[in-house]
Amino acid sequence: MDLNKLQQIYDNAECIYSLQEVETALDGLVAPLTENLEHKNPLVLGVMNGSLATLGYLLPRLNFLLEIDYVHATRYQGALQGNTLVWKRKPEITLAERHILLVDDLLDQGITLKAIVDHCLQDGALSVSIAVLGTKRIAGYTAPIAAHYSALDIPDKYVFGFGMDYHNYWRNAPGIFACKE
Repeated sequence: MDLNKLQQIYDNAECIYSLQEVETALDGLVAPLTENLEHKNPLVLGVMNGSLATLGYLLPRLNFLLEIDYVHATRYQGALQGNTLVWKRKPEITLAERHILLVDDLLDQGITLKAIVDHCLQDGALSVSIAVLGTKRIAGYTAPIAAHYSALDIPDKYVFGFGMDYHNYWRNAPGIFACKE
């Protein structure tokens, strides 16, 4: 992808949520996560690569014992639309008899997260909760799974920033941005 075009995408994008708004929204997840998980010795699984920023923000604020690992399952592989699910990495820590918290950037169609939840349950997890930076409301579509914790409502637009990418770029954008139509 042309680097000048990538810069133009960012320069012309609409800021949906500023960095401060994102951080404030994520702060709102800390209390319910703590209340529900602090006595369960949870295993937190980041869904790579999108969860990096959200995990980096939340982890130091979760003041209880937990273990962390990650999964890498994707339907996008740098594309703008999903395709067949590809498992790049499954968790190394045993899931059996554990309470799992999946952390991801965005719940949109929910197909990838549903597959990961199903995998965790098949491997013997006691429970699986989902925390996401945002939930996209897609007109006329009901996702096969819902997030238990969602910091933001995301419009039905292609968004990037704070861990979410545009053709594998702009995960580092300071906030959440929508591409111009």
